[in-house]
Parts: sequence; structure tokens; C-alpha cells
Amino acid sequence: QLQLVESGGGLVRAGGSLRLSCAASGRTFSRLTMSWFRQAPGKEREFVAAHCWSGSVVYYADYANSVKGRFTISRDNSKNTGYLQMNSLRPEDTAVYYCAVDSVSRSVVSDRQLYGNWGQGTQVTVSS
Repeated sequence: QLQLVESGGGLVRAGGSLRLSCAASGRTFSRLTMSWFRQAPGKEREFVAAHCWSGSVVYYADYANSVKGRFTISRDNSKNTGYLQMNSLRPEDTAVYYCAVDSVSRSVVSDRQLYGNWGQGTQVTVSS
């Protein structure tokens, strides 16, 4: 079974940066999709970004508070670790960020119901 542990969250001022890590253990995740979701208080968990092992294709959420151009998802399969580099952070980015891993195909990477492996989450708080 795959265990995931996120780290790197914290308190940062608007415009600042954080780098989240997702360390996997129990099995290799090199041939699985690795994604990040986030959940703000009182809101549903939403998709942030995904990294598909096949072709190293990445996807980013495209909604009102878009992370495109500000966040970068990556992975180091040799370390069984995924990352989310977050730049130009905004107060509306405040949330608990979760890493999720599973054999999810490209077309449905944003569907959180398809992921069976989740980390415990790491809190990101952005002050104005």
C-alpha cells in the first residue's frame, strides 16, 4: 500500500513562495499519476495540478483563482517524491494542500474520486 506524507506548508505573506513535498513509501509511484488538491475552510476539495507519468504530461487547474503560471508541479521518481512549487501566493490560496496518487488517466486527473491514496495534508496560509 502506498503511504504519502506532505510537508512544506506554512505561513507566508502575499507574493511569497512555498515548496510542498509529497514523499511516497510502500511502493514506487513512478508509473502513477501524482496530483495536488486543496481544500479551503467551508469549501470542497479542488484540483490544483497533476503530473502524469506517461510522457511527463502536466495539468493545472483553470478556474477563477488560477494557479497557472504561478504553481509548478514536478516529481523525482528516484526519490519517490513529488513537489508543488508555489510562487506569487495570494490570500485566496490559503487551504490545506493534499497529495494524491493513483493510476488515473490523463482525461480525468481532476476527479478526486478516482484517487485512492492521499496524504494527511499540509496547511498553507497566505496573509495579506
